[in-house]
Amino acid sequence: MGLPEIAEQKLATLPTSPGVYVFRGKENVVLYVGKAKSLRSRVRSYFQSGNSDDRFFIPILREQLTDLETFVTKSEKEAAILENNLIKEYRPRFNVKLRDDKEYLSLKLDATEEWPRLRLVRRSDDDAGRHVHYFGPFDSATAARRTVHLVNKHFQLRTCSDSDFARRKRPCLQHQIKRCPAPCVYEVSKDWYREQVRAVDLFLAGRHDELSREVEEKMGAAAESLEFELAAVYRDQLRAVARARQGQRALTHDEGERDVIGIHREETLVELALLIVRGGRLADVHKFSFDRVEVGNAEVLAAFLSQYYGDVKPNPPEEILLPLPIEGKDGVQAWLSEQLGRRIELLVPERGAKKDLVALATENAAHAFLEKRRTETDLEGKLGELRDVLRLAAIPRAIECCDISHLGGDDSVGAVVAMTDGQLDKKRYRSFHVKGRNNAPRIPGEIIDGMESLAPGDDYGAMYEVLSRRFRRGRTELSPGPVDATDPVVGEAPSAENDGGAPGGDAGEGLEREVRELERAETERSTWTLPDLFVVDGGRGQLAVALAAARDLGLHDLCIVALAKEKENVLGETLVDRVYLPGQKNPIPVRSSSSLVLLARLRDEAHRFSNKGRVTRGDRRNFRSALEDVRGIGKETKKRLLSTFGGLPEIRAAKDEELRAAGLHAGQIRALRATLGGNDGPVAENEPPSTDSDPPF
Repeated sequence: MGLPEIAEQKLATLPTSPGVYVFRGKENVVLYVGKAKSLRSRVRSYFQSGNSDDRFFIPILREQLTDLETFVTKSEKEAAILENNLIKEYRPRFNVKLRDDKEYLSLKLDATEEWPRLRLVRRSDDDAGRHVHYFGPFDSATAARRTVHLVNKHFQLRTCSDSDFARRKRPCLQHQIKRCPAPCVYEVSKDWYREQVRAVDLFLAGRHDELSREVEEKMGAAAESLEFELAAVYRDQLRAVARARQGQRALTHDEGERDVIGIHREETLVELALLIVRGGRLADVHKFSFDRVEVGNAEVLAAFLSQYYGDVKPNPPEEILLPLPIEGKDGVQAWLSEQLGRRIELLVPERGAKKDLVALATENAAHAFLEKRRTETDLEGKLGELRDVLRLAAIPRAIECCDISHLGGDDSVGAVVAMTDGQLDKKRYRSFHVKGRNNAPRIPGEIIDGMESLAPGDDYGAMYEVLSRRFRRGRTELSPGPVDATDPVVGEAPSAENDGGAPGGDAGEGLEREVRELERAETERSTWTLPDLFVVDGGRGQLAVALAAARDLGLHDLCIVALAKEKENVLGETLVDRVYLPGQKNPIPVRSSSSLVLLARLRDEAHRFSNKGRVTRGDRRNFRSALEDVRGIGKETKKRLLSTFGGLPEIRAAKDEELRAAGLHAGQIRALRATLGGNDGPVAENEPPSTDSDPPF
């Protein structure tokens, strides 16, 4: 077998007890974690001659194994728990990993609250049980939010946060449009509200028949008691339930509730389909993709069960149908039952209607797999067509687009968004604060901090600056050298500092800031690689500016085009997108090629992102407090001053003794007087420094 001596020795002494085994490679790196009913028979099976195990990673594992470790447990259930925890901790190479559950949205309904509400959450707490239910997870944020909107429209639960609920003095808009009874302000029957909570629970759980019967009875009772407005509410709920049922397909003759899992595999690519069957009808279908899977299908299923039901904690039925047996089924079953607060049974049907359900789930998995492959093939075709239309040397795998946004010349922000293989790549998004001008009026051409001042609204100058900074980073990737730490870039939330971390405070703070910028730039260096194609929003003028910015930095081979939305005729009746190419007089209409729609989509995303950055920067400028300009006063002290005195006029009028009582020391008081003015009383020396988290003055 060629195993290390220490591994050989451990194989000979393995117990027959249930437990967990860990295979380790070089530098003690964990390669694989598994559970077993009998550690001795299971672990030794990996290394027996003539082993029929067809898992792809077995030969690699035998080569890389340097040590193995085992943990004995009292039961298979404890083994399943320990295996799940170790996989989370080590994230081994050969174990199947469901996409991190923080990327999935679920709906949480906590019936233990006084006034429950439906929440969108990305992580489930350890409170799943009889009174706290999770619905989902949803494979798209759009589907989750659409469900919340539907529930809010027809079932009147509050939507505000707990803090808003506690301090609200009058009803909000949701009450005015008949979507909330406003329990924050008015007296609302808790019994009626609990009925709405139960209705939401039944609706999201797919128990539509039961819900319809209950709502119909309530509607009749309300009509008999002449409460016609309430009866109308129940009527609308019945219609919503009926519309939801229209898209559901009857699958079984019984009214059973079960989850059904199907699997389709081609080499190392795996697709899972999860059918949600409620009341004998197909309520929903969730699909999950795995790539680079090197373990067998049974282990894929076991990992999915542990991570999906154990970590995400949906609201499952008591019966889960599987296409094939999994190892340690009893232990996984017992653990999931404990985790979810109800008895869960894992079944592998061999005949009858349940086997047909598994076949249907498998068919859905195969269909989803083929659809994704077809989408990838179509995308490859579009990228190839884009290469031909734009006369590029290679298929543009990485594309970036730049847009400039400002408001009357103020708060100028440049945004660069990215697309990789036809999909938006938000990790490569960057927004730049235009530094060639400040909010104060400047003379065009005046040099400010080593950069020429721009006239307000100078889009060409702003674009040249932003592209120069972007291309300079890309050139550094091509020819590694010192990173320009004064060219900081921010992402979705632009920095509140003067985009660049210009030295402020004492010399020590400036040095620390420079070191942080250098460290950040070093870790982000790989994200600055120049794209295969760069798009600028605009026409011939913007294209000329982009070409000048690239050529001034020696980037003569960078492919750059411009995309403009222009009037189609002199009457301006229609706006069309046109692509401008270097050295070509006539632009190319986007509608002439379906591949060019990718560029239009990226340009629209650049618009959105640049506008968001501009709004964020404007809000920070408009709502900035003068206290932020006082050296030595940080967030905690600022918060304490405002809560103590109420506002800037009161702080200015406060005496030194009152400021000291609020926690300020002598240096902070002098800085506050110098910046804000106010009471000119003597300031005592040798005051002890503040104990909050502010930087020392």
